[in-house]
Amino acid sequence: MAQNEISKAMLNKRISFHQHLMTMEADFSDFNFENSTIVNSFYDRLEDRIAETGEEKWFFLVNLCGTRIDPSAWFAYSRRGRDLNLAHSMGSVRFDASEVTARQIERAANTDAFDPNLFTTRDAAIERIKALPSTRRKRIIHDPNYVQADFVRRVSFDAENVIMEADLSHFVFHHSRDVNDFYDFLEDRIKTSNRRWFFLVNLEGCQILPAAWVQYAHRGKQLNIAASLGSVRYAPGSETAEDIRMRSESQNFRPNLRNTREEALVRIEEMRAEIIAEMGGQS
Repeated sequence: MAQNEISKAMLNKRISFHQHLMTMEADFSDFNFENSTIVNSFYDRLEDRIAETGEEKWFFLVNLCGTRIDPSAWFAYSRRGRDLNLAHSMGSVRFDASEVTARQIERAANTDAFDPNLFTTRDAAIERIKALPSTRRKRIIHDPNYVQADFVRRVSFDAENVIMEADLSHFVFHHSRDVNDFYDFLEDRIKTSNRRWFFLVNLEGCQILPAAWVQYAHRGKQLNIAASLGSVRYAPGSETAEDIRMRSESQNFRPNLRNTREEALVRIEEMRAEIIAEMGGQS
């Protein structure tokens, strides 16, 4: 099996949780991140496995022995790693048994470049984790940042053209509660209409913070399966748009990102024509 087709079962073998240490262990040993699709697949699975635990915060223990990261994969690897750490890490400790790492640690010891969370053995890395302070709380219950009135003005329906428009411009999803509140409202509106729609989404200036990404991806995917004839998003040079492009590589959907609303509407008409042609071919 090519690594582009790496399965959940294979990834699950590389992800484990040590409850007594409050630690998630990611085994990247002898693994080749040869492109961004593989990076995104691995990090998608890491996010899903963490979500399945019901606990948001973990120490991260990362086995880098023999890990290879292709230059074309570096951006995705650093971006997804950063987001995962910001959302779920109480501290990350890495170990790599290579001589290169040993020399790196020796050279950097007692200097400003010294990384106290990089070790040559797993045992030493675990001892470091034991010394780190936990920031866990009994259970994180997020306070709502928005009320229904904040959503009402952002959602509209064009019945003539069968378009549901979601204006998320300059909107911030801070965490999963914000995502769920918005999607609960949106799903209720769509259920009331009793039909499918083309989705037109304005992402200009929208921010999906790391703590919200897993739930945003999950709820968006489920709503698209249930109620979308096709989705088009527009945002000029948005960081959120770049994240969506990146995640689409491993989640089997077309990001359909455009720079302007006008370009997005053109794409919707193209999708409408494709559906009509397909229906004609089946008649």
